[in-house]
Amino acid sequence: MKILDKILASVLGLFLAVQFIRGVEVIVVPGKSSYFGFNFTKNWQMIIFLGVVLGLVNAILRPLLNLVSLPLRILTLGLFSFFLNCFFLFSLDIIFPELKIEGFLPLLFTTLLVLFLEFLFR
Repeated sequence: MKILDKILASVLGLFLAVQFIRGVEVIVVPGKSSYFGFNFTKNWQMIIFLGVVLGLVNAILRPLLNLVSLPLRILTLGLFSFFLNCFFLFSLDIIFPELKIEGFLPLLFTTLLVLFLEFLFR
Protein backbone atom coordinates (compact mmCIF):
# COMPACT_ATOMS: atom_id res chain seq x y z
CA MET A 1 0.00 0.00 0.00
CA LYS A 2 2.91 2.33 0.66
CA ILE A 3 4.15 2.06 -2.91
CA LEU A 4 0.71 2.88 -4.27
CA ASP A 5 0.53 5.95 -2.01
CA LYS A 6 3.91 7.18 -3.22
CA ILE A 7 2.92 6.64 -6.86
CA LEU A 8 -0.37 8.47 -6.37
CA ALA A 9 1.35 11.37 -4.59
CA SER A 10 3.97 11.60 -7.35
CA VAL A 11 1.41 11.56 -10.16
CA LEU A 12 -0.76 14.17 -8.46
CA GLY A 13 2.28 16.27 -7.51
CA LEU A 14 3.61 16.30 -11.07
CA PHE A 15 0.16 17.11 -12.44
CA LEU A 16 -0.28 20.03 -10.04
CA ALA A 17 3.27 21.24 -10.70
CA VAL A 18 2.67 21.28 -14.45
CA GLN A 19 -0.59 23.18 -13.92
CA PHE A 20 0.49 25.75 -11.34
CA ILE A 21 4.29 26.11 -11.18
CA ARG A 22 5.84 28.27 -13.85
CA GLY A 23 8.86 26.56 -15.36
CA VAL A 24 7.53 23.00 -15.10
CA GLU A 25 6.03 21.48 -18.22
CA VAL A 26 5.52 18.17 -19.96
CA ILE A 27 5.70 18.18 -23.75
CA VAL A 28 4.92 14.97 -25.63
CA VAL A 29 6.21 14.53 -29.16
CA PRO A 30 3.83 12.08 -30.88
CA GLY A 31 5.74 9.17 -32.35
CA LYS A 32 8.93 9.89 -30.39
CA SER A 33 7.65 9.60 -26.82
CA SER A 34 7.79 5.84 -26.49
CA TYR A 35 8.98 3.95 -23.41
CA PHE A 36 8.76 0.25 -22.62
CA GLY A 37 6.60 -0.35 -25.69
CA PHE A 38 4.04 2.32 -24.83
CA ASN A 39 3.52 5.23 -27.22
CA PHE A 40 2.45 8.38 -25.41
CA THR A 41 0.39 10.87 -27.41
CA LYS A 42 -1.14 13.07 -24.69
CA ASN A 43 0.47 15.10 -21.92
CA TRP A 44 -1.63 13.48 -19.21
CA GLN A 45 -0.37 10.03 -20.26
CA MET A 46 3.22 11.19 -19.91
CA ILE A 47 2.48 12.81 -16.53
CA ILE A 48 1.06 9.51 -15.26
CA PHE A 49 4.08 7.60 -16.58
CA LEU A 50 6.57 10.06 -15.03
CA GLY A 51 4.64 9.99 -11.75
CA VAL A 52 4.76 6.20 -11.66
CA VAL A 53 8.52 6.24 -12.31
CA LEU A 54 9.08 8.89 -9.62
CA GLY A 55 6.86 7.01 -7.16
CA LEU A 56 8.73 3.76 -7.74
CA VAL A 57 12.08 5.50 -7.33
CA ASN A 58 10.86 7.09 -4.09
CA ALA A 59 9.54 3.77 -2.82
CA ILE A 60 12.54 1.62 -3.76
CA LEU A 61 15.66 3.77 -3.89
CA ARG A 62 14.93 6.36 -1.22
CA PRO A 63 15.04 3.90 1.73
CA LEU A 64 18.38 2.55 0.51
CA LEU A 65 19.89 5.99 0.03
CA ASN A 66 18.47 7.18 3.35
CA LEU A 67 20.28 4.33 5.05
CA VAL A 68 23.56 5.06 3.28
CA SER A 69 23.31 8.79 3.91
CA LEU A 70 22.34 8.48 7.59
CA PRO A 71 25.41 10.39 8.86
CA LEU A 72 24.66 13.30 6.51
CA ARG A 73 21.02 13.31 7.53
CA ILE A 74 22.03 13.45 11.19
CA LEU A 75 24.48 16.30 10.57
CA THR A 76 21.93 18.32 8.59
CA LEU A 77 19.03 17.44 10.90
CA GLY A 78 17.14 15.68 8.10
CA LEU A 79 17.59 18.37 5.47
CA PHE A 80 19.69 16.05 3.31
CA SER A 81 16.59 13.92 2.66
CA PHE A 82 14.98 16.91 0.99
CA PHE A 83 17.97 17.38 -1.30
CA LEU A 84 17.88 13.68 -2.08
CA ASN A 85 14.29 14.12 -3.30
CA CYS A 86 15.37 17.14 -5.35
CA PHE A 87 18.04 14.93 -6.90
CA PHE A 88 15.45 12.29 -7.85
CA LEU A 89 13.28 14.88 -9.58
CA PHE A 90 16.30 16.45 -11.30
CA SER A 91 17.37 13.00 -12.52
CA LEU A 92 13.90 12.44 -13.93
CA ASP A 93 14.22 15.75 -15.76
CA ILE A 94 17.55 14.66 -17.26
CA ILE A 95 16.50 11.12 -18.23
CA PHE A 96 13.15 12.00 -19.83
CA PRO A 97 13.31 14.90 -22.30
CA GLU A 98 9.51 15.32 -22.18
CA LEU A 99 9.78 16.76 -18.65
CA LYS A 100 11.20 20.25 -18.52
CA ILE A 101 12.00 21.89 -15.19
CA GLU A 102 13.64 25.24 -15.83
CA GLY A 103 15.64 26.50 -12.87
CA PHE A 104 16.14 25.75 -9.22
CA LEU A 105 12.97 27.36 -7.85
CA PRO A 106 10.54 25.28 -9.95
CA LEU A 107 12.52 22.17 -8.92
CA LEU A 108 12.32 23.23 -5.28
CA PHE A 109 8.59 23.96 -5.40
CA THR A 110 7.82 20.71 -7.24
CA THR A 111 9.80 18.73 -4.68
CA LEU A 112 7.96 20.45 -1.84
CA LEU A 113 4.62 19.72 -3.50
CA VAL A 114 5.40 16.02 -4.00
CA LEU A 115 6.70 15.68 -0.42
CA PHE A 116 3.62 17.44 0.98
CA LEU A 117 1.32 15.10 -0.94
CA GLU A 118 3.31 12.07 0.23
CA PHE A 119 2.84 13.33 3.79
CA LEU A 120 -0.92 13.70 3.23
CA PHE A 121 -1.29 10.20 1.76
CA ARG A 122 0.41 8.46 4.71
